[in-house]
Amino acid sequence: MKQLKLQSNPVAIKAFLRVAATWKLRNDDTRQLLGGISYGTFYRLKRGESTKLNQDKLTRISLLIGIFKALNILYSKSLADKWVTLPNNNSLFSGSTPLIYMIKGGMPGLVRVRQLLDAQRI
Repeated sequence: MKQLKLQSNPVAIKAFLRVAATWKLRNDDTRQLLGGISYGTFYRLKRGESTKLNQDKLTRISLLIGIFKALNILYSKSLADKWVTLPNNNSLFSGSTPLIYMIKGGMPGLVRVRQLLDAQRI
């Protein structure tokens, strides 16, 4: 079985935590966006301790930072900062929030939200 390489990328982790703070996400929602990491790992990340993350977690961080960037290109800062927590009538979300969609959808959900926003930028 192929073993996933664990990496520590403090810059990506710090950027992700800033995104979560800007979006005013609860700690549980932030953990779930990273695939349900443990409380211990999450609080080590928040304290800035060197923590190894597998490729899945780093890919999730990359997608979320890309979503943040796309929102700030498409919308005013005020709307961009609230967008993930606002009910959305786009058929992708069915009146729910993008945050709930991304948490329930896992990696594929994150990819679809990123694709949706990137398509709107064209």
